[in-house]
Amino acid sequence: MIHYPSVMGKSPARLDRAQRVDERLKEVYPGNARELCALTFETPFQLLAATILSAQCTDVRVNMVTPVLFASFPDARSMAVASQDAVESIVKSTGFFRSKAAHLIGMAQHVMHDFGGSVPSDLDQLVTLPGVGRKTGNVLRSVAFDLPGLPVDTHVGRVSRRLSLTSQQDPVKVERDLNKLIEPSQWGGFSLRLILHGRAVCDARKPRCGDCLLSDICPQKGI
Repeated sequence: MIHYPSVMGKSPARLDRAQRVDERLKEVYPGNARELCALTFETPFQLLAATILSAQCTDVRVNMVTPVLFASFPDARSMAVASQDAVESIVKSTGFFRSKAAHLIGMAQHVMHDFGGSVPSDLDQLVTLPGVGRKTGNVLRSVAFDLPGLPVDTHVGRVSRRLSLTSQQDPVKVERDLNKLIEPSQWGGFSLRLILHGRAVCDARKPRCGDCLLSDICPQKGI
């Protein structure tokens, strides 16, 4: 049985701030992790492929590419026997297309060989797949499988540090800090709301503090 960290016994100020952040962001960005996810997919395999493609690429661009990709290679079985050139030609516009194509094919081959063609839901198993780290694995867990998983990207790290929910720079340590403040069932949605807020308001260079619904509880207001 997996034991998830309890939100009890943590810093009252940090815990209270995290819960208020979550409540307010839910008003602006309602829905669960699957509903908040901007990537278009039908199956866990397709979400995994789309998430691999999303590295250093916008979700909009990925969603322009995946319909063509999935028309030719809709599952692990078909992707596992795809040629590198065929996949590269489809995903070229997402950037780093050679490595991404290799990761897609390698991921599919491992899914077929190690997991009988079904993408696993266990994080320790997911991160054994080519091109899959903790962030991607947590996307799969929270969005495709409705399991606890808190992906940490640059937006999540930046916004959570500005809100003093963590002081860590290492994404794994940020994830652990946030996991202690939010109930496991809410990890995925909380992460996606921080991402959406980071894109729309809490910009890296010019945060729009005057328009932020969190400004009264943000220790970094007016940076």
